[in-house]
Amino acid sequence: MTYTADIQKTPRRFLPADFKVTDWEHLEPFFIDLLDRPLTTDKDLERWLGDMSELEAVVSEDSCWRQIKMTCDTENKALEEAFVFFCMEIQPRLQPYADKLNRKLIDSPLTAGLDQKTYFTYLRNVRKSIELFREANVPIQAELNVLQQQYGAIAGKMTVVLDGQEYTLQQAAKFLEKPDRAMRERTYRAINDRRLQDLDSLDNLYTQLISKRQQVAENAGFSNYRDYRFAELGRFDYNKEDCFQFHEAVKQHILPLVRQVYERQKTRLGLDTLRPWDTEAVPEGEEPLHPFKNGDELLQKTEKCLDDLNPFFGNCLRKMDTLGHLDLDSRKGKAPGGYNCPLAESGAPFIFMNAAGQMHDVTTMVHEGGHAIHSFLSHPLALSAFKEYPMEIAEVASMSMELFSMEHWNIFFQDPEELRRARILQLERVITIFPWIATIDKFQHWVYENPTHNLEERKSAWLRILREFTVDVVDFSGLEHYRGSSWQRQLHLFEVPFYYIEYGIAQLGAIGMWKQFKENPSGALDNYIQALSLGGTRTLPELYASAGLQFDFSPKHIKTLIEFIQKELVKLYL
Repeated sequence: MTYTADIQKTPRRFLPADFKVTDWEHLEPFFIDLLDRPLTTDKDLERWLGDMSELEAVVSEDSCWRQIKMTCDTENKALEEAFVFFCMEIQPRLQPYADKLNRKLIDSPLTAGLDQKTYFTYLRNVRKSIELFREANVPIQAELNVLQQQYGAIAGKMTVVLDGQEYTLQQAAKFLEKPDRAMRERTYRAINDRRLQDLDSLDNLYTQLISKRQQVAENAGFSNYRDYRFAELGRFDYNKEDCFQFHEAVKQHILPLVRQVYERQKTRLGLDTLRPWDTEAVPEGEEPLHPFKNGDELLQKTEKCLDDLNPFFGNCLRKMDTLGHLDLDSRKGKAPGGYNCPLAESGAPFIFMNAAGQMHDVTTMVHEGGHAIHSFLSHPLALSAFKEYPMEIAEVASMSMELFSMEHWNIFFQDPEELRRARILQLERVITIFPWIATIDKFQHWVYENPTHNLEERKSAWLRILREFTVDVVDFSGLEHYRGSSWQRQLHLFEVPFYYIEYGIAQLGAIGMWKQFKENPSGALDNYIQALSLGGTRTLPELYASAGLQFDFSPKHIKTLIEFIQKELVKLYL
């Protein structure tokens, strides 16, 4: 099948073509229409589902644009107010109607006639939403939506001055790659000292979030937010015990390899002791990799790189560029991090990131590009709900693209030795990210199992868990004042709670996809495209199977995949 990036905005047949979400008064009539409309035939139900999907897409896209604009400019009060208005004045009024519409769908005798293969996961999610909905949670969730965005506003203001020049923290991080060790240490301390300035603000923000999330859980009949959130995220195919098993597998099978990576780095640098400002550094006489100069060059090179894999992939980015759906360079006042935001009506998503000319930015760009391709492939599905795929497959889309694209990184690195170094860095990062994923996930379990903890208990628990997944090759002596709050740099804890284990699960899937790719490139890409085209219309195990993967993160399976990565690394080391 031929795929095209000439994506088309979903045509409207229910809402006026020029309708914009401005206030609840003009939006509510469409919900009333759906709620009051009789459903007497299969065609009635089909039309009703289509109209509801259209309304959901329009509202969702409006909400997304408000958030996108705010994260691109956290200092613009008007953009912040527009986002807060949606969260406080529109979203809370939507939720009771959404619940009533869900109940109408489930209660209709016609629903039993829907194709169960296509609609199974959708109806399962609808039933889950009905079970979780509580009127009392509507205002709390509105407050949470606003509170969660305060993290970006606080972090977006963080800058440091190095040698008389002001840098965002993302821009400053490039100095951690320099051969000048004294410069690296100054940079490391400057970044962490700057983070400490907002220590109390972020601690207090997180405490508020925990309290409100716990209240949401209790209102819905759960003893803790972790169990509520697992249900809300639709984790039907694994549970907390599987997460604990993942943590142990990381300690057993991955930490020994992490140790080897850092021992090699210590040897490369000729150091007796490896400090945290040394882990990304290059040796004397070697320059850090400079794959691009600015966001425009990053985009152009990424497009060519993805063209070499499949022209459709590169064309997806070109379409987004044409539409103005990219904001790539780091700057002051911009929220931290990177994301791909699907736009349900337009189809072509938006990529946001903070590029500063580093190797890591190439990985981020192709990662978000994988997410974008997922959005393009699932857009033709009939209903908006069909396009809401699980994060565990979404991250396979992005992480697989990191590894697939590596085969064509000569676009970024024409020198064969630089290309080899870049591939080593990528595979080492695949390995070294696992302990951090396990740390963040295990910390969240502790936080929400102990929601009334105080700040000292939180710090103590964090350090204990952090040490569990830290190898002793890196010497952190004298840096505990930084380590105790280092969790604050992970925005997911604030903005999308419990969304982090997905990276670990999906990294395993991505390694499996790359293993396929090494054996049969065209077959692996066909499997990749096939799985992403299904959106959320299949269960997680079925989506993985469609990609030719096992949905398995047992210690045995992890060991097999890590051994494959280790062998590939050894080839590059030689």
